[in-house]
Amino acid sequence: MAEESSRKRVTFTPEEWDSISRYLVGNNTRLRDNIIIPRSAGPVKIKTDEEKMVESFFESCAFKATMSTVLGYGVGAAFGLFTSGVNPPVTLPDAPPQTAREVFKDMKATTLSYAKNFAMVGGVFAAVECCVESYRGTTDWKNGTYAGGVTGGLIGIRAGVKAGLLGAAGFAAFSTVIDYYMRH
Repeated sequence: MAEESSRKRVTFTPEEWDSISRYLVGNNTRLRDNIIIPRSAGPVKIKTDEEKMVESFFESCAFKATMSTVLGYGVGAAFGLFTSGVNPPVTLPDAPPQTAREVFKDMKATTLSYAKNFAMVGGVFAAVECCVESYRGTTDWKNGTYAGGVTGGLIGIRAGVKAGLLGAAGFAAFSTVIDYYMRH
């Protein structure tokens, strides 16, 4: 009986039980409703609204097309500058030699021509591919093939229907081969 009298029963009030359970289990606020994230691959960090907004901007079709246009312009300018330096000037046999000013003028024209063409091809291809990918909802080789067909057709149609069809087929085949090579 001495043992029983030395042990006192401890009772908690409902408020104390509530505070203990909150301490042990955690608070009742959730960052996102109805989301279950498995922790099998390590800690999970839920993105903030600002991070999602920036990510959606960089993944938008407008951004991809703009970046492809700008990068295409830069690559085309570099390629045009290289080819204008390598190609010999086309002049008549009895014409006087070109001055430095005329050489630089030709180089500028060639560089800008290549830059505009590469920018147009890059922008159209990226825009069409992104739109096709958004419409289909999948990322696979078919998106590049369709985009190549449309881009090649638009480039070739300026020379006629037959050239447009050949351009579409050629650019689609080229896009398919490049996409296959890049994925494997």
